[in-house]
Amino acid sequence: MFDDLRDTLRTFSTRLDPDERRRMSTGMRDALVHAKLALQDLRTALAGTEARLEAERAELDTVRRRQGYAADIGDDETVAIAERFAAQHAERVAMLETKRMAQQQELQLAERDYDAMTQELRRVMSGMAPTDSTPEQAAQREVEAALSDDPDALLDLESTPPPSRRTRAEREADADARLADLKRKLGR
Repeated sequence: MFDDLRDTLRTFSTRLDPDERRRMSTGMRDALVHAKLALQDLRTALAGTEARLEAERAELDTVRRRQGYAADIGDDETVAIAERFAAQHAERVAMLETKRMAQQQELQLAERDYDAMTQELRRVMSGMAPTDSTPEQAAQREVEAALSDDPDALLDLESTPPPSRRTRAEREADADARLADLKRKLGR
């Protein structure tokens, strides 16, 4: 019943002072500008790869068509040459398709990172302290705290406020899952 109130009170305690907020937001804005430029570079590279792929597919179709014409008239020498060129173009098409797929995945990952950075900047600009951007980072921090010799490290983790948008059941399920994962990693 009082979880929302408790979360709200914790939120107030995680506010940044104006100087810290300004310093953090300036650095984050710079990082966002660089990330946006990198996204544009990734999109440009992907478009170039797609154009090369289409051109290579067109060349492959042309070579196969010529191979068929040569076979129809019985020109075995031209058929052999066309087969060699068709194999080269098919190999390039396969390589470019793989490259395009990797570039698409890289672009998707970069876009997700950019969105997360944007959300984090909004959080900092609103006066809130930055959070762990991914559950993996939070879990890593917990493991490092559990394995450290510092007994206060675990206490610091307990004072970290949970996200206020989740229900108590979701937070408890998440905590149980992390505890089981931590026990598994520690071999208990």
